[in-house]
Amino acid sequence: MFTPKGIVVPVITPFGSDGTVDFPVYRRVVEHLVEQGVHGIFPMGTTGEFYAVGGEEYRRLLEATVEAVDGRADVYAGANHITTRGVMEQIKLVEQVPGIDAVSVLTPMFVTQTQEELYAYYKAIAGATHMPIVLYNNAPKTNVHIAPATVARLAEIPNIIAVKDSTGDFTNTAEYLRLTRDNPSFHVLLGRDTLIYAGLCCGAAGAIASCANVAPRLVADVYDKYRAGDLAGALEAQFQLNPLRIACGMGTFPAVIKEGLVQQGFPVGKCLDPIAELTQEEKEKLHRILQELKLV
Repeated sequence: MFTPKGIVVPVITPFGSDGTVDFPVYRRVVEHLVEQGVHGIFPMGTTGEFYAVGGEEYRRLLEATVEAVDGRADVYAGANHITTRGVMEQIKLVEQVPGIDAVSVLTPMFVTQTQEELYAYYKAIAGATHMPIVLYNNAPKTNVHIAPATVARLAEIPNIIAVKDSTGDFTNTAEYLRLTRDNPSFHVLLGRDTLIYAGLCCGAAGAIASCANVAPRLVADVYDKYRAGDLAGALEAQFQLNPLRIACGMGTFPAVIKEGLVQQGFPVGKCLDPIAELTQEEKEKLHRILQELKLV
């Protein structure tokens, strides 16, 4: 079974003025990220505005990812929907694209589930596919939380291989790690970029890090230096990264990530409406942070 590891980039989706995916720019961004040494590419996550892409364009985006990565990094795909049936239909599209290593499945949105309903949701999805599945807890966005005890139960299902924790609650992350520590086939991935180093210290396998779109080498350094035993270097990379992640509180996510790429010369466009661009003052603040990091 696939083993998730390292720094995985939930890659942005560039849109043209007509609102369709700009595939040439997308391939350019993916190539840059891989060259900078990230360990995985993940289209159609929250940072990729998954809610804005579907059907044929969704499948083409997955194909473009596999082609651009060309075996140099792991490839994940987001499959997200309010219903169990909807997720299964998306995973069927994923299965049609050879070269994808795992599927990330967000909790349902809008509908508030019990823990038993969440367990049944993920169990049914796992039973309908051979794909390795990453549970995705983004409670700040969905208001749906996968409790540690539920994750521990789900970890016993063979093709549920990991959980991404974007809660920002490190006690929750630590409980995921504690309750699954005796299960070598299950892994925990950080979803809050400020907590990558802390997670690695407690046994996390890596992170799905939105800021790696803008600072791929810096984020990869947190992981690579940690694994090489350079703990001081890993911690320093984490501290350098933190102001960029904290700046993501400006505007509506992922506006800061896209603006950061624009300032670096990647014409990724703005987020789709109704998400607005950053104000001029916010753009200038972001630019100063990128200058300090020598990213512009």
